[in-house]
Amino acid sequence: MRIVVMGTGPFAVPTCKQLLADGHELTLVVTRPLVDPQAKKIPPRPVSDWAMQSGLKIFEPASINTRDTIDCLASCQADLFFVCDYGQILKRECLAVSRLGGINLHGSILPRHRGAAPVQWTLLCGDKEAGVTVIHMTPRLDAGPALAVERTPILAEETAEDLEPRLANLGVAATQRAIDLLSNWNGSSPLGELQDQSLVTKAPRFAKADGQLNFRLPAEQLVRQVRAYQPWPGTFAELMWPEGKSMRVLIKAARSIDAQIEQLQHAAPGTAIAFDTRAMRETLDRSLDWTSPWQQVIAVATSDGTFLISRIQPAGKREMPTEEFLRGHPLTSAAKFGLPMGSN
Repeated sequence: MRIVVMGTGPFAVPTCKQLLADGHELTLVVTRPLVDPQAKKIPPRPVSDWAMQSGLKIFEPASINTRDTIDCLASCQADLFFVCDYGQILKRECLAVSRLGGINLHGSILPRHRGAAPVQWTLLCGDKEAGVTVIHMTPRLDAGPALAVERTPILAEETAEDLEPRLANLGVAATQRAIDLLSNWNGSSPLGELQDQSLVTKAPRFAKADGQLNFRLPAEQLVRQVRAYQPWPGTFAELMWPEGKSMRVLIKAARSIDAQIEQLQHAAPGTAIAFDTRAMRETLDRSLDWTSPWQQVIAVATSDGTFLISRIQPAGKREMPTEEFLRGHPLTSAAKFGLPMGSN
């Protein structure tokens, strides 16, 4: 099959490699152009790097839907467009120049989490399973009928950085099944399973400011944020000591327990203490794995439950276990994490 690949980020790469290995003719690789080629730090472009290494023709239009771009795509005489982690929506006129239209590999179980950040929203919403969906594309965002779905349980303490490559690899088999369906399609009969519009949820991109933790939220929700926001936008808070010292810290790993520990009873949200988990293994949540190496943590009062910080990164410094951080920055009395302005 003659296929035009459209992708930019890492999620597309495993499937792109497999399409080439399966013997499909990849006539063109379309990827987003560099925003600033003169920038000191060039952002990674995994699909472009793979295409160059594979000797494939690369096309970097500023817009996929201009007349010149559509004419270029039409000249490829493609049977199919494969779109994944690309970053632009193809209009109907663009899709029409491919014999079978386009398929899109999306990082969620649609119609849940339509949008640019499906993996992060899967974790943020506390879903029990994650997955990928291959849809037959329409001009509406992530709205086409589903041709193939793959599911996987979410692992304990899995972050978006961990989950995304797992889902990218799941997408390989799902895309292969979708292409098999299309290769036998007569073009007129319904294909795939229509999405239930009543189940649609949105998964928009995050901004850097979204990473500020608000300890007025439940501890479990804060842990979801820590897991969902790695590597971007990350989670952070301002730690303030009673003597007036303050420091911005990145929260790299955390757990929650349902109860407010005795030392934080009636404490205001954001109140933080050094806490040795070894002293209370019998009374803390039994679901936690206390055989793990961290013992000394920062315990923080929240609106519901206790937030336990196990790995931390002072601004401008390296990431470290909280136990190591506390040796250099002891909390001899209760400290305080700042709350976002305007939070209730």
